[in-house]
Amino acid sequence: MSVASEQVAPTALGGERLARIGVFMRHHQALIVLAQWVMVIGYAVLLVVPVFLPLPPNDARILGNFTRFAQFMFWGIWWPFVIVSIMAFGRVWCGVLCPEGALSEWVSHCGLGLGIPRWMKWAGWPFVTFMIIALYGQMISLHRYPDPALLILGGSTVAAVAVGLLYGRGKRVWCRHLCPVCGVFALLAKVAPVHFRVDRVAWDAAPAGSRTSLQHPVNCAPLIDIRRMESASACHMCGRCAGERGAVQLTLRAPSAEILGASAQKAVRKVDASDRWLARLLIYGMVGAALGAFQWSVSPWFSTMQRAATGWLVAHQILWPLSHPDHWWLFASSPVAGHAFTWLDGGMLIAYIVAETMVLGAWLGGWMRLAGAAAGLPWQRLADVLVLFAGTNLFVGSALLAFSQDAGNVMLPPWIGAVSMALLSLATAWGVVLAWRLARRQRAVVALMVLIAGALPLAAWAVEFFVWRPL
Repeated sequence: MSVASEQVAPTALGGERLARIGVFMRHHQALIVLAQWVMVIGYAVLLVVPVFLPLPPNDARILGNFTRFAQFMFWGIWWPFVIVSIMAFGRVWCGVLCPEGALSEWVSHCGLGLGIPRWMKWAGWPFVTFMIIALYGQMISLHRYPDPALLILGGSTVAAVAVGLLYGRGKRVWCRHLCPVCGVFALLAKVAPVHFRVDRVAWDAAPAGSRTSLQHPVNCAPLIDIRRMESASACHMCGRCAGERGAVQLTLRAPSAEILGASAQKAVRKVDASDRWLARLLIYGMVGAALGAFQWSVSPWFSTMQRAATGWLVAHQILWPLSHPDHWWLFASSPVAGHAFTWLDGGMLIAYIVAETMVLGAWLGGWMRLAGAAAGLPWQRLADVLVLFAGTNLFVGSALLAFSQDAGNVMLPPWIGAVSMALLSLATAWGVVLAWRLARRQRAVVALMVLIAGALPLAAWAVEFFVWRPL
């Protein structure tokens, strides 16, 4: 059946043209598979080859050294712009380009096809795995050396393949339940203006067993009940269900539509475990832990505490914490590059990130609970107004890493502080406006509380840009 013969109803915002793009994706899955193979091969080359090359000298440039180039591709291009792409287009990365998801799905076709165990469905995995990676990645300098990148990213890929071999049949069980960033992507996709909309009335009105395309049934790899899909959080934007029963269409919506939508405002829907864990991931992970991971290396507070602890240990003849573990997979250790953590360095790094995580998480969580009580809404649902800020927080921190990849450069462009603060401030203001619109009562009070909640992480960034390293 040709694309032109698909029955696609015009949509209020997206129009027929955007809907046809979705249908095109459905009928050209071979192109998506080709793109996935290209990504798998490129991913493997960038991840594996640098391990066998000598470490680049400090003055190595991105275009003159393959290891430096690979680092820039991962942390200067891939991660920041995956974040942006998901906030703009939903989880297209997951459904069209992600090597882990593609490999896990492919191998599951010839795997054991076991049922998903109950422990794997625990709603807290996205929070736990993200926090582990965020902390462990700093302990072994994930962004700085190829061996840690291979250990964490390659290990995650191996785990995804193993899960695919054991569970599901042609499904992405890993992506749905265990991927370290599935929760982050689920939250960011809530503000994406591009999404697949399901018209349940049209679905139910279609004759039993009818499909727009009779070639094959829909295989929803991330295990979504398409008929009941209201949120873009779990959708991988792969296009396989586009045009199904004349009820599934790629379309546009306002970025605030899902947060302000009917499903978010219905008090009858009970907050479940997934809502609670995603809210914790939002405030403790995407804001708290992320800020701690981004800031510890430039914080004079960290350096002051480190010197004080070193002096105390020497004065009391406790010297073992000042030795090096000599295991790069435990704490970063690269004598060639003149960079190696002692036990004290590693312990204080962990303490600093955990402390900033708890302080910012408690601050945000406390104010959101007060705002939720004032608004007459569960605080976990109200916390969604911070999604854009959390995504911008991740983007700004990741963009700073991009500037340090070229020739070991730690000097930032003079404009980056002002631009970053403008983006973060706009994201905060957007959340305040959403809180005012979402609240059922005491709107001004709720908006003020959300503004106060966002003030502390904003202040943390301002201190970094204008006090710790003025530009």
